[in-house]
Amino acid sequence: MTTDNPGEQLNFAGYVFAANRARAAKIAYVDDRRTLRYGELEDAARRFASLLTARGIRREERIVLFMLDCVELPIAFLGALFAGVVPVLVNTMLPADDVGYMIVHSSARLVVASEELAASYGPALTMARASGEETMLIVAAATGGDSLNGLLAASSPMPHPARTHADDIALWLYSSGSTGRPKAVVHSHDNIRQTIELYGKPIFGVTEDDTVFSAAKLFFAYGLGNGLTFPLAVGARVVLMAGRPTPEALFQRLIEQRVTIFCGAPTTYVAMLASPALPPRDHLSLRVAISAGEALPEAVGERFEAHFGAPILDGIGSTEMLHIYLSNRLGDVRYGTSGRPVPGYEVEIRDEAGQPVPPGELGDLWVSGPSAALMYWRDRKRSQATFFGPWMKTGDKYRALPSGHLAYAGRSDDMLKVSGQYVSPVEVEAVLQTHAAVFEAAVVGKIDERGLMRTVAYVVVTGRASDDTLADELKAHVKARLAPHKYPRDVHFVDELPKTATGKVQRYRLR
Repeated sequence: MTTDNPGEQLNFAGYVFAANRARAAKIAYVDDRRTLRYGELEDAARRFASLLTARGIRREERIVLFMLDCVELPIAFLGALFAGVVPVLVNTMLPADDVGYMIVHSSARLVVASEELAASYGPALTMARASGEETMLIVAAATGGDSLNGLLAASSPMPHPARTHADDIALWLYSSGSTGRPKAVVHSHDNIRQTIELYGKPIFGVTEDDTVFSAAKLFFAYGLGNGLTFPLAVGARVVLMAGRPTPEALFQRLIEQRVTIFCGAPTTYVAMLASPALPPRDHLSLRVAISAGEALPEAVGERFEAHFGAPILDGIGSTEMLHIYLSNRLGDVRYGTSGRPVPGYEVEIRDEAGQPVPPGELGDLWVSGPSAALMYWRDRKRSQATFFGPWMKTGDKYRALPSGHLAYAGRSDDMLKVSGQYVSPVEVEAVLQTHAAVFEAAVVGKIDERGLMRTVAYVVVTGRASDDTLADELKAHVKARLAPHKYPRDVHFVDELPKTATGKVQRYRLR
């Protein structure tokens, strides 16, 4: 699906509400405190749109949503789109300094924040106002003061959506790189629709009969599709959880809410399978699970499906492409790979000169598709280093297998060259995780006293004492399965691996 007419009128919120008018009485969301029906969602979002107008916020101006996963978040998100205002979704686990930077960088006219996050949004607002921003605040689910629910009750629903067009800016998401300040990724109304038509319906496969639960939060591009845009496009039911996705909390909701589609990151699935609270298969109603964020280890996918009877569709996406563009799919699951290109997207594996590599060789993954971001806001240099006409350089290393599936080899910045040959940390980690004593593993390169690169593994063990004997056993385990130059010369045992808020291992901290 492509947008041939850049002047095509499209307001994504209006599109969602029109699609669900006949489902007004059906439950759209269940969070930790209450349920919200489709009719109530539309009414509240349209009231929020009126509230923005009453506060003098105009089309294309930005508002920051610094909110836990609760029903107020989709209300504010859709209400902003309905009014033609641009919601900026912000990671609730960020420190106040980063939140303040995002408020200033986006010139946000308003911050809508969950009251539980006051320790961060208070100093962030102070920082923003000190820089000259006149940013207002509304607190979601507050019991008094300038509370969102009270303000909504006093507002009237906006009668019609703003006449936005398909290529108008709809939302921003901040993407953190390994260096520098986070990048503001700018997406259009049509970008959202494209992810639904190309991935959400045919591969994610959500229908109005499904109950969806995403461990990845709504402020992530991955979580936003899982828990908002995909299910709302077809009238499904969504479970939201404000707190940390511990295995016990996840199991409780999977069982009680009879979830049929579950979305997580590889670290989520590893923790679930290792939990003593792991429920038997017949306690759950899962028919399919989704994974993204990092490569899913082959052994984890096989163990999860064997236990629960539901396959994990591992894929790769990015904030810049808004969701997944390379994926396994039902009937074509090959664990240890990211699957095949999602129809509607093109991918190429290229060398350092930008030319396609021969089949089977390692190279940089490039992707082209209709959900690509418009730009990084106020960041021409990094925009030009990432977007090349219709193509985007992902920064990921891949190789194509004879079957047509693509195998992830790690981020370009993480690749190691040992004895003149490339080593993929992901490949070594996947082999380590097939050992019964390994819970998690991360592999990095370090320069030794001779100036040579050494492969070093950091391992979290389970059910066994960590000692030199186990370290030698793990080295031999890798040697027996991979080329000799790839085995880790050093193995360090740690209590946990450093991770980002999305569950990605922070290899730079290990280095």
